[in-house]
Amino acid sequence: MIIEALIGVTFLAALVVMLAPDEYAGKLAFALSLLPVVGSLYMWAGFDAGGNALMAGSIAYETQLDWLTVAGYELQWFVGVDGISLPLVVLSTVLSSLAIVSAWTPIDTRQSQFYGLMLFMEANLLGVFTALDFFLWFVFWEAVLVPMYFLIGVWGGPRRKYAAIKFFVYTNIASLVMFIGFMALVFNLPISSFGLPEITQSLQAGELSGSVGLDPAALKLAAFAAMFAGFAVKVPVVPFHTWLPDAHVEAPTPVSVMLAGVLLKMGTYALLRFNFTMLPDVATRPLVATVIAAVAVVSVIYGAMLALAQQDLKRIVAYSSVSSMGYVILGLIAYTGLGIGGATFQMVAHGLISGLMFMAVGVIYNVTHTRMVGDMSGMADRMPITVGILVAGAFGYMGLPLMAGFAAEYFIFQGAFASTVIPSAPLFTAAAMFGIVIVAGYLLFAMQRTLFGEFSLETDYEVRRARFHDVAPLAVLLLCTIALGVAPDIFFEMITDAIEPVVAVVGGGA
Repeated sequence: MIIEALIGVTFLAALVVMLAPDEYAGKLAFALSLLPVVGSLYMWAGFDAGGNALMAGSIAYETQLDWLTVAGYELQWFVGVDGISLPLVVLSTVLSSLAIVSAWTPIDTRQSQFYGLMLFMEANLLGVFTALDFFLWFVFWEAVLVPMYFLIGVWGGPRRKYAAIKFFVYTNIASLVMFIGFMALVFNLPISSFGLPEITQSLQAGELSGSVGLDPAALKLAAFAAMFAGFAVKVPVVPFHTWLPDAHVEAPTPVSVMLAGVLLKMGTYALLRFNFTMLPDVATRPLVATVIAAVAVVSVIYGAMLALAQQDLKRIVAYSSVSSMGYVILGLIAYTGLGIGGATFQMVAHGLISGLMFMAVGVIYNVTHTRMVGDMSGMADRMPITVGILVAGAFGYMGLPLMAGFAAEYFIFQGAFASTVIPSAPLFTAAAMFGIVIVAGYLLFAMQRTLFGEFSLETDYEVRRARFHDVAPLAVLLLCTIALGVAPDIFFEMITDAIEPVVAVVGGGA
């Protein structure tokens, strides 16, 4: 029952913090957020599952209880983790605690409500990554939108209401499209459950019947397209990415950390679970695989080019996330052990590195009150520790060896190059690798302009070194990034064990 305890404690912590006085809310929220961190690390230490949770593998910390019966379908409280979901659970708890600390300086109004909503969002994220019943998963999936909407709309920048509404409308419509696609599958299977393992095994046993004039193959294709479109908005991939820069720029720093670090991973996690695990026969059709690979490469290159054209540091990091998520999509559609394993590893690596980058930009903004590249230079003279960590994080983004980003991208590229699913896989891989050059270009350009050279900044504020609690979360994220780069088996071994059954279905290689 540790998963129930993890989710329940986080919900309870959110309630307690909301009722606490504002002056104590930040410290109290951080102290309570350490409980799920300890719980997730305990789960990691005692993890003993094998295989894939949706494909007859053993499930760790499993609980399966009857909940409701609706129109002949059994809804269950069904939770558990395997090697794909556990790394994301650990990422969610650790990043939430650090994001709460990073909010101590910039958030100075309605602190109780802010930190309560942050914890409420964390509890729902834990539900998304542990739920194994579709309706339970969908409740958590939708519930994440609510705190994010208020966190952007109340504590955001000048255009916060526009950004919050745009975020909510995009992601809510996407959820509806995905929901319709998934239900089209379930209602044509001879089952009376929404359990994800049962649905997956029924689909792969060929038990789907046709509907509304579509034979099973056509129905699968239509459902696959609907689910892919719905999840692609959340990732986001081009051309569904336009809500992301507005949300990031207007959101306060801690919210941007959670948005890039964990919320985007909901989309890639769902793509892996629903599209690529349940419907591999659709994903591996040559035309479908070609389209998805093309979308991935376009996201890599276009996202990087957009980042190259920006002057706002936060917008640069936001667009770079679009590029990084393109690598994840390429790894998934490769259908090799290294490809899908690398994509899953990249979800964790990008969560750490993007969180570091957004926090570092936020610390600089707290001191200078600007994020514009042309407004400042020589920040390394005034904020050497912050700048040092920011530079290290940027090199991690570029794929510097011995950092998590390098390991993830190496696995993805090797897996994609060897793919037998993507037609002309080496060409797509080579095109995606060109994105690394562009990433290095825009990050080096931005750092050279803002961090080095003679100090220059027209401001009425004192430019001083950041305080300890501003820098400490950056240092923790940097250490985690290096640890995963030096020893990727911390997570990669358990990821590989859960990926192998997915790859084996299509006969993919290592």
